[in-house]
Amino acid sequence: MTTYRTERDSMGELQVPADALWGAQTQRAVDNFPVSGQPMPAAFIRALGLIKGACAQANEQLDLLDSPRARAICAAAARVAANEVDEHFPVDVYQTGSGTSSNMNANEVIARLADPDGALGVHPNDHVNMGQSSNDVVPTAIQVSACLQTSEHLLPAVDHLLQILGERARELAAVAKTGRTHLMDAMPVTLGQELDAWAAQLTSARARLVDALGRMHKLPQGGTAVGTGINAHPDFGASVAGALTEASGFEFVSADNRFEGIGSQDAAVELSGQLKTLAVCLMKIANDLRWMNSGPLAGLGEIELQALQPGSSIMPGKVNPVIPEAVCMVAARVIGNDSTITVAGQSGNFQLNVMLPVVAATLLDSLHILGNVVRLLADKAIATFRVRHETLNEALDRNPILVTALNPVIGYEKGAAAAKQAYAEGRPIIDVALELTDLSRAELEALLDPLKLTRGGL
Repeated sequence: MTTYRTERDSMGELQVPADALWGAQTQRAVDNFPVSGQPMPAAFIRALGLIKGACAQANEQLDLLDSPRARAICAAAARVAANEVDEHFPVDVYQTGSGTSSNMNANEVIARLADPDGALGVHPNDHVNMGQSSNDVVPTAIQVSACLQTSEHLLPAVDHLLQILGERARELAAVAKTGRTHLMDAMPVTLGQELDAWAAQLTSARARLVDALGRMHKLPQGGTAVGTGINAHPDFGASVAGALTEASGFEFVSADNRFEGIGSQDAAVELSGQLKTLAVCLMKIANDLRWMNSGPLAGLGEIELQALQPGSSIMPGKVNPVIPEAVCMVAARVIGNDSTITVAGQSGNFQLNVMLPVVAATLLDSLHILGNVVRLLADKAIATFRVRHETLNEALDRNPILVTALNPVIGYEKGAAAAKQAYAEGRPIIDVALELTDLSRAELEALLDPLKLTRGGL
């Protein structure tokens, strides 16, 4: 049976579970917002812990907070940043638009951890929240958490996928196959060229993400309530940014204009847009893999993806491309998340955006699932697929579009006639070309060599 203790805030008394580290304001939020049952993400709580520790350190350096309280707050905040007490952050994502409930949740938890017996007199507002407002803490937490998730989780996963793509591209550089445009047979390419193209897409997506981080690392901390910095030391924001850099290893700076970071979420909208672009890239790769793996008898059957699990509860022996399908679902979710963040980003009314918690939760969701699924794509699809060389060669031998290579010699019209006849009769284009042109078989074999055709030129 749950036991309770009595807590008090500016609105009066209420009951809080006896073993909870949070206090009255957090409990009011728990009671007010039984919406989704989804608390704020662990990465966001980590960022809150880092920020509260950095703020206490800055206040001590600026002679605004005595050392015993500051050091106790820093130690408690470090436990929050290490995600040791996440169960004491119960506030729903769908809460007050400023995220005040989550900021006070952090203040109350850290105050109790820092001063469990009350000997230091650590107050959630006066000491843990010194020089701060929810209006600058929560936007800062969005940016800190997103920067760390991107740099520590997503970008390493993208780099791993790029490495695997490079290795397979080199391995398959001389494996020719039928190219396709409009899903129809086209001139040959190599599997290596296909994988190199995926890698180029991914490299561009990575560069866009890194560029977006160049704006996400400019923190509005120190702007307090509306951006003016009321109740904060003039050097507070820069000092906090320096402490966060030291604590995280990621370079943060104080924003030139804190009004922007509090009143808008444009940097988060931009980063989300680049995550959407990455999702589009991944869906392209995943769908190409699904097509290439299709069949294996009635589809293209060019590759065989690693068999990971039975594919049907009724059809024995069926195996499905489960990793590419998971990639596509993640991509769809990220694209939808971007729409949410776009709408939320429009909700900056005068000096405050009022959809901050959903921006945080949705952006971090995209970063989390993208980082996870990119590694799965690398390790359980790209690295392990097997090439079905016989299928590739059979399709090349029957591809009348190879006649394109004869255009400079026999002209487009005669080439079109040869292709149509080859299609109609189901014969190799080289046999039809022997009948319709004066070229010898040796000349035709040289001109129609699929691997040579993948290198372009005349």
